[in-house]
Amino acid sequence: MIPWLSADQAFPPVGQALRDPNGLLAAGDRLDADLLLQAYSRGIFPWYADDQPVLWWSPDPRMVLVPAEFKVSRSLRKRLRAVACGNEWRLTLDAAFTRTMRACAAPRRDEGSTWITDAMVAAYTELHGRGQAHSVEVWAGDDLVGGLYGVSLGRMFFGESMFSRATDASKTALAALVQIARAEEVPLIDCQQATRHLASLGARKIARRDFCLQVAQLARNAPIDWRRWQDADLTTVLQAY
Repeated sequence: MIPWLSADQAFPPVGQALRDPNGLLAAGDRLDADLLLQAYSRGIFPWYADDQPVLWWSPDPRMVLVPAEFKVSRSLRKRLRAVACGNEWRLTLDAAFTRTMRACAAPRRDEGSTWITDAMVAAYTELHGRGQAHSVEVWAGDDLVGGLYGVSLGRMFFGESMFSRATDASKTALAALVQIARAEEVPLIDCQQATRHLASLGARKIARRDFCLQVAQLARNAPIDWRRWQDADLTTVLQAY
């Protein structure tokens, strides 16, 4: 059994999350920007389908990417250098946040549904309006071919989802985010759950306790000034590769 969150009820301690399914902590019928901020500051995130209540998770271990450990294959490095020279795509920050979320929500070829519900789009778009959720977009002309989005608290970034309509487009968005994280002294990017794809890019598992301790500290730090990255030519950050 897991607790049902009432309107004024706080999240239970993450140590009470189930082992099977790993990390399921609580359920409820509310999802808004304020509740999302409470959740992320405690190492908790929502993940559910349209026909389910809002389910809250905090898995153990947690998948994270340390920006200094980001792995770039030879083929990806070639792509990033081409983009940095202006020969392929252009990159933006926060130019199409909701559109990026909608693209991430589109079912993959091996999936019949999406966990990014309309309620989630609305709640994260509200966070974006507050300056606490951000997206990196990859464009081929006027076509949005890749991107990612996530939540930013202090010097902590919580990656939510990414999509790709062209080879290496989502990896290119992630590479740009990694360079922003390095420049802004963000030591950790949350990847939530372990996948082979994320592991191939350098992400690794850490204990939930260690993750939550770092989140508690990093979320209290001075926030990033994302506006300077919104106005920048984001392709130039790829020159570091």
